[in-house]
Amino acid sequence: MPQDTPESTVEPTASRLSANVPQGSCQEGGHAVERVDVAIIGGGLVGASLGAALAELIEHSGLKVAVVEAAPMAPLAPSAQEAPSAGEDDAWQPSFDARASAIAAGSAAHFSRLGVWSAMAAKASAISLIHVSEKGRLGATRLRADEMGVEALGYVVPNAWMGRVLHRRLAELPLDWHCPARVERIEPVAAGHLLWLSSGSVLEAGLTVLADGGRSGLKEALGIESDAAPYDQVAMIANVAVGRPHQGVAYERFTRQGPMALLPLPGQAMELVWTHEKGSEQRRLALSDRAFLEELQAAFGDRAGAFVKVGQRHVYPLSLVTARETTRPGLAVLGNAAHALHPVAGQGFNLALRGVIDLVEAIEQGLEAGQAPGSAATLASFERRREADQRNVVRFSDGLIRLFGIDQSLLSHARAAGLIGLNLAGPLRRGLARRAMGSER
Repeated sequence: MPQDTPESTVEPTASRLSANVPQGSCQEGGHAVERVDVAIIGGGLVGASLGAALAELIEHSGLKVAVVEAAPMAPLAPSAQEAPSAGEDDAWQPSFDARASAIAAGSAAHFSRLGVWSAMAAKASAISLIHVSEKGRLGATRLRADEMGVEALGYVVPNAWMGRVLHRRLAELPLDWHCPARVERIEPVAAGHLLWLSSGSVLEAGLTVLADGGRSGLKEALGIESDAAPYDQVAMIANVAVGRPHQGVAYERFTRQGPMALLPLPGQAMELVWTHEKGSEQRRLALSDRAFLEELQAAFGDRAGAFVKVGQRHVYPLSLVTARETTRPGLAVLGNAAHALHPVAGQGFNLALRGVIDLVEAIEQGLEAGQAPGSAATLASFERRREADQRNVVRFSDGLIRLFGIDQSLLSHARAAGLIGLNLAGPLRRGLARRAMGSER
């Protein structure tokens, strides 16, 4: 399933702002220290999903959780503590340029268990079919929801709406928000980590979770190294309008310059992800809308109909980045901070969400066994759960890019034959669909 959206594009929409009054009996450099069981660094989609997933432990087990978010958050009307009226939800509309993310069916099921999917689904576009092809070749594969016996293979949800729903859920929980605030210093201690915040607060966290997309520099401050393999490509992302209904079809098309993807959005809009060789994107960024649409039409063909409008164009460099460590005593790394993937198969956020699920399950089982959330046993359990899934997804996404990135005649014919064969072979096609849906690790 195509498209991942960097966590930095999340637009925070609501928060339960704490008074940010440190509590606790000890002092650190003149500051009172607030003790918490879990400190989540980053209140974007991954961090907010973790907070929502910890709801039962917060409400019924007394788990004390703090969220530290650098970006200011605007409260919901009438207040963050009250459920918004139906009219407010009905009136909410993203701009044409609003970014969106592909949510696998397995991820939607997880959000349903958290009690937030019905609200998310109100603004979601269902993916009924995924069409995979290679430019210049006849082969194509179609993954169909009805063949899998499901309502949808996945969904496309505006990031701002997903964040709004998650933050609304967090507003119902007795957790502490430190927002806007940054972690300016982090220090391992016997009980976990001390976190000095830009607001002046100091937290002592039994478990610190880095869910900040890797942008804060905390990984580097802790000496956690990452392996990076640049693809020498950039992703150009924009919303486009098509001249006919898209019928819930998502497209993945491989070209010599890199893959292209189109995701269905409400109405006749679609989100475009167009991979370019590094440096070649500048010319297309400078094109007029009309000239850009003409080149897009020539590159993609007419399978989605005529492209009639394009919004703002954004560019992101593409690399495969994996942290060498995802756990330490009192520390866990989630989301883009742990793994940044090519958006070709849309696995990044869905992989991160499964990491959230596994971490919460490890914490819950650890508590039942008398282990603290940041204990070595709890984090070892989390790492065992994540290892195979992360390895398999990284290999799948990276292998797909490298396979279709080789411009060699015989291999191109073999790929085309493979796509045709995959479309004819039901069990293999269904296996690929299960991976796209997030129901197979």
